[in-house]
This record gives sequence, C-alpha cells and structure tokens, in this order.
Amino acid sequence: MIPFAQAAADAAYIVAALLFILSLAGLSKHETSRRGVAFGIAGMVIALAATVGLTAASGWQLPQGSLGLTLMAVAVLVGAAIGLWRARVVEMTGMPELIALLHSFVGLAAVLVGWNGHLGGDHLSGALRDIHHAEVFIGVFIGGVTFTGSIVAFLKLSARISSKPLMLPAKNTLNVLALVAFLALTVWYVVAPDLGLLIAVTVLSLLLGWHLVASIGGGDMPVVVSMLNSYSGWAAAAAGFLLNNDLLIVTGALVGSSGAYLSYIMCKAMNRSFLSVIAGGFGIAAPTGGDEAQGEHREIDAASVAELLTSARSVVITPGYGMAVAQAQYPVAELTERLRARGVEVRFGIHPVAGRLPGHMNVLLAEAKVPYDIVLEMDEINDDLAETDVVLVIGANDTVNPAAAEDPGSPIAGMPVLRVWEAANVVVFKRSMASGYAGVPNPLFFRENAQMLFGDAKVRVEDILRAL
Repeated sequence: MIPFAQAAADAAYIVAALLFILSLAGLSKHETSRRGVAFGIAGMVIALAATVGLTAASGWQLPQGSLGLTLMAVAVLVGAAIGLWRARVVEMTGMPELIALLHSFVGLAAVLVGWNGHLGGDHLSGALRDIHHAEVFIGVFIGGVTFTGSIVAFLKLSARISSKPLMLPAKNTLNVLALVAFLALTVWYVVAPDLGLLIAVTVLSLLLGWHLVASIGGGDMPVVVSMLNSYSGWAAAAAGFLLNNDLLIVTGALVGSSGAYLSYIMCKAMNRSFLSVIAGGFGIAAPTGGDEAQGEHREIDAASVAELLTSARSVVITPGYGMAVAQAQYPVAELTERLRARGVEVRFGIHPVAGRLPGHMNVLLAEAKVPYDIVLEMDEINDDLAETDVVLVIGANDTVNPAAAEDPGSPIAGMPVLRVWEAANVVVFKRSMASGYAGVPNPLFFRENAQMLFGDAKVRVEDILRAL
C-alpha cells in the first residue's frame, strides 16, 4: 500500500510542478494572467491532496497514526479558514503587507522544520549525517532571516514603524561579520552538532533578517517584497531537502529564482545595485539630501482641470499608491472612457515600482477594466511626455520626483523616474504637500507648469467627471 501511495504522490508532485511552471508563464502577461492563477490553484490542490493521501496511507500503519491525521486535518481546516477570511477582507492597498506577512510564515516553517531535523536526525551516519546537519543549519538560517525580515517589511508597509532606513554605526561591517559567523558556525555544527550552536544560528539569523530589512528605506520596499519572496522560496527548498520532498524543492527553487530575477529587474529599473539592496543597503552611505524644497505652489480646482482636459489632444495619467488608497481606479477608468469618447488620446504611464508591490498599479487598472493597450511602462511613455498636453499625477510622488534626475545629493538620485515635468501641464492629486513614502521632498510641486489639486483622489476625479 505504502509503495503504491508513494509512487502516486511522486507522480502527482510532477504534475503539480509542471502546473506551477505554467502558472508563472501565464502570469507574465495580462491576457493570460487568469489562466496562470488557475494553473497555480490546480497545482496546489493536487499537491495538497497527494500529501494528505500519502500521509494517510503511512499514518494508519504507525502507532497513534490517527492522532497525527486528525491534527493535520485540523491544521488544514484552520489554515484554509484563516486564508479565505483574509482574502475576502483584505484591500488592494493591504496586499503588500499581507504578502510580506505570508513570507514570514514560510520562514518560520523552515526554522521549525530545521529544528525538527536536528531533533530527529540521529539515525544517519557518515557523509549522509554531515549533509543532513548542513541542511538543518542552512535551512534554519535562511528561514530565520526570511521570518524577521518579512516581519519588519510588514511593519514598514503597514506604517506601524518608520519607513526610513536604519543607519546603525558600521552597519555594513555588522552584516559581513554575521555572514562570517554563520559560515564558521556551519562548519562547527557539521563537525560536532550541538543544540547550543543551533540556538546561536537561530538568534543570529533572526537578528540579521531584522537588520537587513530595517536598513532599507521606503523607496526600495517594492524590491524588498520581491527579495523576501525569493528568500521564502529558498527557505521552502531547504525544508524540502530536510523532508525529502521533491515538490517542495522544485517549488522553492522556482519561487526563489523567479523572485531573485524579478528583484534584479526592479533594481535595474531603479538604478540600484542588486547586491547592495539584498545586503541591506551594503555600500550605500547615509543620504545627504533631504532639505525641504522651497517655493510657492499653485492650486487648481476640478472645473479648471476639466477645461484643461477637454482642450487637450493627449493626456497621460501616472498613478501611484495614493490612487490605491483612495480606490480611485474606477472613476479614473470612467474619466478615461469619457475623454477617449471626445477624441482625446489617453494613456497611462506605470513606473516599475509604482505602489508598494510589483505590478500593483497594473492590477488596479485591470480591475477597473482599463484597456491593456493604453497601459504603458515607464520606458514606453517617457519619451512622449514632452509632447503631452496634460499629465495627471494621481497619488504618485517618488516615481515622478525630478530630484532623482537633477539632485546628486538626493536619497533617490539616479533612480529612473517618469519625466512628467516635461509636459505642457501637470496636475498633481494629493491630500497635502507632504513628502512621499521615501521621505524625499518633491520639487515638482513648485514647477511653473505644475498645479496641485488637493483632496481625496476619488472625490476629486468624480468632481472632474461632473464638471465634464
């Protein structure tokens, strides 16, 4: 019975792994994203069913096997109930911190699996025993870094702690020393496994994970979420080696490698060093910019914005996190439809890190039924902004900040941004004159061709629609 169940589970794991690969491929395009999600769900259902079936076939043969099956069933039901509840109540603006929190669970699971491997691995001998000890130690380390790093990201994204980077004295040296200590402890543990060493690496990993993410500023948080996604994948792969589970190894490698590649792409888009970001800002000195921008801003009302839009030939809308907070995507979609019906060319310019999650703005606009073909990436729209009559900046701040291109001392210096200030007219939707999430003042607000429309973005767009 058990050999047959194992063979069936292995076959199911192969099918699930293929479905996960198809899911990643589907999620790479708007048109196939729904199919990609469906493949991912199907793969997870098959994997879960195979695991439950294999556990059931093995459990009945063991003393107190029924108790283990009962506990597993309770865990699955409780987890499913919590997951369904969170999925129903979470807002799109809360997705980044929810994903960060979910990554922390993966890291914690890897730590627990590693500890279980230490407590139950005495039956091995020779080279297999040494390999097992290395797996335990590395798995606990990766899991611990992922756990506390994800918790800090969750706290930053949910504004429970400051988004500013933590600048401890000699922070780069601390990171390097932590890695050197981990390597030394790993060798020591493989040679002479001891509970005290496992406790030491657990504490070390938790502290390093906290420091790595705390040292990264708010402007780089979308990269951090992607990076933690990669960490959680490697943590799952480490757990797969300890549990001798091929699907966990394959799935963890898929998540780890795809998350790392996405982080690399985003770093390139932000002109950031990939190694410096994943190392907690290694090599980046404390920013010297940050002086408050000086000047007089001009205000505009909704009726005047409506006049600008109706007399325009081309309009570009650059959304940001503020649009998500106000849930303004639906009136924005209606405004787009009305302007296009009047013959106005309307397009959207999406910065790679707009919002606080990769693809955040694209998902919001797709949810509001904005056509895919007018939603363009930064590189596709930037050269056209100088020929644009009106740019509507709805809730964006750091991604349209000219200081990135013009102020070498700015904390975001060198980061590619949407050059909205090159347009004939810029209307900035904001609640106040406050700085963005990165805490950097924005000189755009004081440009001669820029005007501020204060208030809730959704209400203001609805006012423009009434004026039209």
